[in-house]
Amino acid sequence: MRLLKIAMLAATLLPPASHATLGGAPSAGTSSSTKPLRATPQSTAAASAATTKSPAPYTVHETSDAAGVTVREYVLPSNVVFAVTWQGPVRPDMRTLLGSYFPNYISAGESRPLGTGALTERRGDLQIESSGRPGRLFGIAYLPRLIPANVRAADLP
Repeated sequence: MRLLKIAMLAATLLPPASHATLGGAPSAGTSSSTKPLRATPQSTAAASAATTKSPAPYTVHETSDAAGVTVREYVLPSNVVFAVTWQGPVRPDMRTLLGSYFPNYISAGESRPLGTGALTERRGDLQIESSGRPGRLFGIAYLPRLIPANVRAADLP
């Protein structure tokens, strides 16, 4: 049990490999594994648009690191990350993941009592939802103004 506590503390203090920056270019594959995924919009309007041979409104890049954190970057054709999701035993390096939106994340966390459950907040241009428990954390951060038409943030896995 003590070893588990030490490992969790080390994972918290030493964030895993860097990922994309929200609102910037996707990561260059610096983490241990990177694989592009096909965008599969879930909404019916987006699905009907996909069947008409139009290009997907975004692509998905998934990265995993040695700590077991999986980050998915949702990238527009203009090579801008409009959303990121994460899941794993620890949070990814949120400063790197959110880039210039990191202060919004900090202020959202400070505005609520510590340990009161999931964080669901919209601060400026950033919408963030983060939840979980130690060992199983997950969340999504996105820029509502950049989400493609016919794509809902709730449909991003």
